Amino acid sequence: MMNLRLVRNAWSNLLGAAVPALVMLATVPLVVRGLGEAGYGVYSLVTAIVGYFAVIDINVTAGSVKYIAEHNARRDDDSIAETVSFGIAAYAAIGVLGAAGILIGARTLVTGVFALPAALTEEAVATLRLAALGFLLGQMQNYLNSVPQSLMRYDVSGRVEMLFGALVPLGTVLVLMLGYGLFEVIALRVAASSLHCLVLWRAIRRLLPTLRWRWPAAGMRSRLLNFSGWSFLSRFAALSYAHADKLIIGALAGVTALAWYTVAATLANRVLGLSFRLSGVFFPAASALAARGELGRLDAAYLKATRYVVFLNAAMLVLVAVFAQRILQHWMDAEFARNGATVLAVMALSQFADSLTSLPSLVNDGMGHPRVSGLFAIARAAAGLALVYGGVLGWGIDGAAWGHLAASLVFSGAFLLYVHGRTVPTGLACLLRRGYAPVAAAICPVAMAAFVAETLFDSGGRDFVLILVATGLMLAVLGVLFVLEREDRRQVWQLWRARRQPAGG
Repeated sequence: MMNLRLVRNAWSNLLGAAVPALVMLATVPLVVRGLGEAGYGVYSLVTAIVGYFAVIDINVTAGSVKYIAEHNARRDDDSIAETVSFGIAAYAAIGVLGAAGILIGARTLVTGVFALPAALTEEAVATLRLAALGFLLGQMQNYLNSVPQSLMRYDVSGRVEMLFGALVPLGTVLVLMLGYGLFEVIALRVAASSLHCLVLWRAIRRLLPTLRWRWPAAGMRSRLLNFSGWSFLSRFAALSYAHADKLIIGALAGVTALAWYTVAATLANRVLGLSFRLSGVFFPAASALAARGELGRLDAAYLKATRYVVFLNAAMLVLVAVFAQRILQHWMDAEFARNGATVLAVMALSQFADSLTSLPSLVNDGMGHPRVSGLFAIARAAAGLALVYGGVLGWGIDGAAWGHLAASLVFSGAFLLYVHGRTVPTGLACLLRRGYAPVAAAICPVAMAAFVAETLFDSGGRDFVLILVATGLMLAVLGVLFVLEREDRRQVWQLWRARRQPAGG
């Protein structure tokens, strides 16, 4: 029952990210053309500044998800109400504080830190000030979205996220086609966030009909803040890696180079980040299983999930890294391919290395050890940003990507070595044997064959499509043979046969 529920939640969570990601990737070329490369660089800069202000978020969401999942497992409605009330109050305060900081510091950030063309300065300042309201709404949206997830109702959060995640990029293209500019694009995002919050609140009221305002006692506040405070370090690292590199490039290399980097890095992040949505359901599940002492079930589910999630990420890595030049050339244009192909391939490899820690981190935190993942994350952020800064100084945007990769390899490896057998109830040798070895057997031959074929035989668009399709088919076949477990293979075969049976036969 738990495995089936995990699969359904993982699928809903994946769709909530995959559909918006596909729509976003399809509309990026139109947005770049509508804003111009420099304008898109400013757009990236504004979103990076707003995103980076989220470092003031002490990640009450993490503590809220953990404890709502535990309280729900014990059917403790009063404690759920206290946790939700505290979360809403905390994120309202964080949103107001961050919005005030962005509003007050907008001109200083735009004119005193980053190298912008004079013609774009005033528009950038006005847009950033408008985005301050978006920050407030975004904080509330992020928290409200976590409440259905903590109740293991990813179907609810996924549907809402899928709807708004698709409508916003499509609306952005429409705004630009009507002749409007950057300010109006941000205005659309602010309006969408407002509506998104209202829809989420109505969904929460349906899921928790007895929910009422109930301020938590000192002990519960302390537990929430303690757990969230350590989880904040992980969030800080994630935000640093998601936004600080863009701020560094914007300051040192200019907005045109930032546009090349952002397009390539965004593609790598969106494609390789999709599997995190599959594994993200493990946090509330691990919290609930740990609360009931069912560590054997957690271990079995963890090993199977690792096997499948790592394979999916490795397959996407092969497709993105091997065909990086061609993807950017057909998706954007030849200039983006020349300047961004290395960034795309290296960032995809970096994202894959990072993805190896996603499931262990979620289980570690679900078991109640956010201090471990938090300390590793902050060390990685500090070292990684130093490497990115040095990389940009020495080698431009390619250096930034190599800096990311170096940090990912070192700290992901160290984290995996430390947590297994300590805070994660699975030994590292078992993980390597049952989780990683089958994936390596399926992926390595395909990766080598695809690289050779792309290097020697790709002489045009038709060859590219044929090699890409052949690579995808090889990945699927070897995945079924080496990665899919025997029982799951049998169930898939039975399901396929059942669907081929004629009605009434």
